[in-house]
Amino acid sequence: MNCLADVQPLRGIRYANETAGDLAQVITPPYDVITKEAQATYYARNPYNFIRLELGQELAKDTTLNNRYTRAATTYAEWRSNGVLRQDVTPCYYLYQQLFTHNSQSYTRTSLVARVRLEPWSAKVVLPHEDTLAKPKDDRLRLLRACVTNFSPLMSMYEDPQGRMRRLLSAYAAAAEVQITDEVNEGHRLQPITDPAQVALIQDFFAERQLYIADGHHRYETALNYREEVREQRRHIDDDDAVNFVLMALIDVDDPGLLVLPTHRLLFGLSSEALGSLNSQQLAQYFTVRQLDTTATSDAMLAELASVGEKQPPLVVSTREQNWLLQLNESGKRRMLESGHSAAWNELDVAVAHTLVLDTLLGIRAEDITSGMYIRYTRDAEQANEAVRSGDAQAALLLNATRIKQICEVAQADDRMPQKSTYFYPKLISGLVMNPLW
Repeated sequence: MNCLADVQPLRGIRYANETAGDLAQVITPPYDVITKEAQATYYARNPYNFIRLELGQELAKDTTLNNRYTRAATTYAEWRSNGVLRQDVTPCYYLYQQLFTHNSQSYTRTSLVARVRLEPWSAKVVLPHEDTLAKPKDDRLRLLRACVTNFSPLMSMYEDPQGRMRRLLSAYAAAAEVQITDEVNEGHRLQPITDPAQVALIQDFFAERQLYIADGHHRYETALNYREEVREQRRHIDDDDAVNFVLMALIDVDDPGLLVLPTHRLLFGLSSEALGSLNSQQLAQYFTVRQLDTTATSDAMLAELASVGEKQPPLVVSTREQNWLLQLNESGKRRMLESGHSAAWNELDVAVAHTLVLDTLLGIRAEDITSGMYIRYTRDAEQANEAVRSGDAQAALLLNATRIKQICEVAQADDRMPQKSTYFYPKLISGLVMNPLW
């Protein structure tokens, strides 16, 4: 096989314990899940909290010369000069483990933090599975211009059927240099890997692999855009220039801690005519329809979904009056073949829900969804059902989680999933390792 992913060690920039203090007090989740309230909490928690770099506050008096991005750059420079942040002397990879629980089950997710050579989508080295939006890319590009550093890693996946890399990495976990527990009681372990033989082995391992972006499409495209800006300014960039790379946490697709949660759809703002089309007769055009008890709990509905989900894409539609379990019938399968998408895409639960329920029956277009009309999202099925019961939502679509294999198949088919198709839980933490682009 030709060389594929170029996964290299880096001289990461990290918090210095003796200066910054307790690392658990300065790390944050990534920018895209931080609310205004959480942002304020992180600001108040510690003067060195990473929020000041990752997602600075906007102020009424902001100008083009003094804003959240320029303040991040100033703070970053100060922290580097006064020893709050320190660059590792030796280029290294980093073992990064997250220990967490979900539904009373314990998980450990093992990843390798590295810098990865940027490749255009057309090269088929790094594969996406979702489209991106302009606004978040603009935000991250401004931060990258100001600070010239990747502050948080993308999450990407690789295939390793023998589990060789996971075993290699796990050997470093027990004596990890960083072992902390965060505000939501999730554990984090970080250990530099500097042994030259191991470094060479890791680099050779990835040279035969494609990577699948799990979380971080906006940051990857931002890194590509930033590199092109720098290339235009300098007229030439050496192959080894740091601007050719982006920070990633790489995870085996078979890692037992790689957890994807479903994202359910809440419908609002529909006309009475559109809402009326959610009935057994209309749904039966494309689905085998089974009515569920109107008193069925969220757990019971999810159990029904899980029980039929291995055979074909199911979903539950809930209104105040009815709950239906839907499974594709032959007419529905034929209709999905007309989607214009790949076979892998047509088999996604979320694609079936969007194509046959939202688009065909309700007339909700893709651009409506992108602009935030008619649909809200929640990962909590009970919250979805309560919203319907209370009248806060007109209907809910409950879905199974997208399987890892499906994500890879859609990416291999060069297709893109509908918005909010995957939620990898938990998010990677920000503030453990930064990747300078100079």
